[in-house]
This record gives sequence, C-alpha cells and structure tokens, in this order.
Amino acid sequence: MNAINEEPEHQEIEALLPWHAAGTLSRRDANRVEQALAGDRELARQYDLVREELIETIHLNETLGAPSARAIERLFAAIDAEEARAPRHRRWFDLGGRISEFLSSLTPRTLAWSATAAAVAILMQAAVIAAVVVKEQGSPSGPELASAPSEGSYAIVHFAPRRPRMTSPSFLAPTRPRWLRDR
Repeated sequence: MNAINEEPEHQEIEALLPWHAAGTLSRRDANRVEQALAGDRELARQYDLVREELIETIHLNETLGAPSARAIERLFAAIDAEEARAPRHRRWFDLGGRISEFLSSLTPRTLAWSATAAAVAILMQAAVIAAVVVKEQGSPSGPELASAPSEGSYAIVHFAPRRPRMTSPSFLAPTRPRWLRDR
C-alpha cells in the first residue's frame, strides 16, 4: 500500500527535476525535491543527467550566436515587399474594418480627447432629454386635460369589459378556432 502511494509522489518529483536544475521552483517545491534527492540514489542520478543536459543546451545556444544586422534588414525588407505585393481585398461595405482602421491610426492623445468630447456630447443629450421629460411631466393632467387640450399629446384607451370566468365543463371543452369553424 505504501509503495502505491509513493509512486505518484516519485513521478511528481521526477517531473520537477528540470525546473529544479534551472532554479525556477518555489521554495516549497525545491525543498521537496532536495529531500527526495537526499533519500533516493536513482533520482539523484536522473538529476545529474538533467543538469548535464541543461549545461549542454546552454552551451549550444551560446555557440549559435546572434543573427547579423544584415540578416535582420533583409527580413524586414522581405516583409515590406510581401505587404506591397499582397492585394488588399477590402469590401466597400466593411464599415467595422474601416472604423477600426481609422481609430488605430489615431494617436492615444487624440483618441482620449475624442472620447472626452463624445462623453460630453452624451451628457448634454441626456440633460436635454431630462429637461424635455421634466417639462412634459409638468404639463396639466387629470381634470385639467379638458381645459388645456392643445398642450402635449394625449391618448385615450378604452378596455373591453371583463367577462366573468366560465368554469362549467361546456366552456372548458376544446373548441375549434373561429377561422376553422366556417370551413
């Protein structure tokens, strides 16, 4: 039973070996790995192999060197040439794309001022709408309606009288709709 419980723990510690060799583990995980290495010779041998592989990888990457400045210039020239050759298939009705392109061409400062102006315009519209609503609510209502019919718009709504509920079985029976009865 104990060997079965230790197997996942051993695999987890073994998976942490490359990060321990690189020094990127948290303090808690590093302590767990160190304790496991102290108690398991096979794990310590695997850790030595991982460290050797890390050292060889670092050495290989250092010997490769960086690309020359001329290679970078050629790469950027090829990218620019590819953009010039590629036809831009734009649909004339692509409004979202046009708006996005326009907004991306603006500087952040211009975009901030534009957003501020839009917010001020929205607030002014809200103030005008609120003033109109308040003015409408101040208009005459109730008995004063008859004396001042020229102010504002009014609608008169008449509702049909409410029919009593019929609960007898004859009213509960399913019937055909009127439009089917005539046929």
